[in-house]
Amino acid sequence: MVSRAFFEPLRSLAFGGISGSYAAVGDPTDHVVKVFCITNNTQGDMIFSIDNTVSAGQMYVAAGSYKLYDVQANMNAQFDDQFVFPVGTQFYVKQDTAPTDGAVYVEVIY
Repeated sequence: MVSRAFFEPLRSLAFGGISGSYAAVGDPTDHVVKVFCITNNTQGDMIFSIDNTVSAGQMYVAAGSYKLYDVQANMNAQFDDQFVFPVGTQFYVKQDTAPTDGAVYVEVIY
């Protein structure tokens, strides 16, 4: 088998750690990011970013929903490894509407 995929540890942040300012969701990645899933298990709408200086955010995830991103879709993993998020990518979240319970999660495949 030439190409293999692995999961990094699950990243999460409980609703009490989410506010109108960006907060880190778990630790930065240890590997390049080929696929990731953001799950919003709160009643609040969330804004996610991989650059906490972007005030408008980059990814909107409605309450009780998820988004799946295949960054390396339709690429040849043997030759196109540069089309990934780099090692050390940090996911951030802030509220669009305030959550009252639950958590947000980020799953990463490398």
